[in-house]
Amino acid sequence: MNTDEATLTQITERIIGCAYRVASKLGTGFLENCYENALAYELRRAGLRVQQQVQLQARYDDIVVGEYIADLIAEESIIVELKAIQALEAIHAAQCINCLAATGLPLCLLINFGRRVQVKRIAGPTLIPRSASSVPVCAPSVAEPGPAEL
Repeated sequence: MNTDEATLTQITERIIGCAYRVASKLGTGFLENCYENALAYELRRAGLRVQQQVQLQARYDDIVVGEYIADLIAEESIIVELKAIQALEAIHAAQCINCLAATGLPLCLLINFGRRVQVKRIAGPTLIPRSASSVPVCAPSVAEPGPAEL
């Protein structure tokens, strides 16, 4: 796993480019899994290693208290969380923060294929310099929303 800032930026740019390609070809109105499969296909075509539906464990102290499934993980470094809703909300960013904390990965891209493509880049604690964050981040557990409506 290569987590230097320049490499992460290059990977991020490729992911975002692929997301826009998917949005221009599919348009709006599909369920999230359609966008996930199309984006995974485009990322692989772009030469990126991608895992889909990666099962993660939520831990409290040293016990497993729940499970979560990440939509995509690219290059073993970047979580790609997908939505197909009208607009992103704060709870979606909280979901990404939880996923970053659970995995220790440095970065999450939250991508919404709503009326237009929305992208949020969320840095995890392993990417944020220690001096910038002296207080640990704790976000509430997030339940996956049901089928999205546009």
